Amino acid sequence: MRHQNKKKTLDRKAAGRRSLLANLAESLIIYEKIKTTKAKAKATRSLVERLITKAKPNDLAARRLLKRVLYTKNAVDKTMEVLGPRYLDRKGGYTRITLLGVRKGDAGEEALVELV
Repeated sequence: MRHQNKKKTLDRKAAGRRSLLANLAESLIIYEKIKTTKAKAKATRSLVERLITKAKPNDLAARRLLKRVLYTKNAVDKTMEVLGPRYLDRKGGYTRITLLGVRKGDAGEEALVELV
């Protein structure tokens, strides 16, 4: 039984889920808009919002925290130099999820995740 287990597993083990979310978060940071399923969008939103909040102080400790999650230097640099200062006055809610309907092949709910 999964009593009081709040995380979304996305039908993956921990390592696969961590890699999937890191890739989605990195794509969202670099391209500022991605199309994925509704469940993955909701899981990605919480990760990206935490990363942007951590990037706001713009110091070495924040950069090292981002490097633990994101894979490439481009994503870390953009988060620290572009997104952190952009959302400095905003307390949260950096992303928007727009539902697009169902996918024709498997009827999976699709969503568009974008930075506000």
